Amino acid sequence: MIVVGLTGSIGMGKSTTAAMFREAGVPVYDADAAVHDLYAKGGAAVAPVGEAFPGVVRDGAVDREALRRQVLGDPEALKRLNAIVHPLVGRDRVGFFERAQAQGADLVVLDIPLLFETGGHANMDAVVVVTAPAELQRERVLARPGMTPARLDAILAEQMADAEKRARAHFVVDTGRGLEAAREQVAEIVAVLRDPARTPVLTPASTSGRDRTAG
Repeated sequence: MIVVGLTGSIGMGKSTTAAMFREAGVPVYDADAAVHDLYAKGGAAVAPVGEAFPGVVRDGAVDREALRRQVLGDPEALKRLNAIVHPLVGRDRVGFFERAQAQGADLVVLDIPLLFETGGHANMDAVVVVTAPAELQRERVLARPGMTPARLDAILAEQMADAEKRARAHFVVDTGRGLEAAREQVAEIVAVLRDPARTPVLTPASTSGRDRTAG
């Protein structure tokens, strides 16, 4: 089974791209959705996160905005949070792999927002980075309710620069070209990964997924 890491900075279109992989018949594990479940009422992370960060649990669930305010810009606080959440997500991911294997999947995608930042890319057979022009990224993110330029800048400061992610990627999907172009790039990546005769030795590339896999 080929394990592909899917990542990209905020506003690049990663969730949309993940949906395209699902449409192509590839099982996708959504790490952010898993965290949402862990933070929800009755979730396994509620008690330990509440103990580590007093005041962030409200009505039996973790208030993500309150938690964000406590960890944003504080590397030590983020490290404490990750030490709680990552093992729980890991156990959830094991279940995903077991289900995919039982279904005979030859390829799976792990949708992980901070894949490079947490070092998770080292465990992937290939990495796909989703990108878009910086001005389009800002336009998308600032259209979200409650988002401000200052908050966006703070989030970006916590993430690896897009250019560096692209340089480390095996494949890049550019959502700035439009949905159909992105869907074509995803289809080409899936085709290459499923065809041993076309799959090169996977080394980081900074070209687009379409250019990387052409030919």
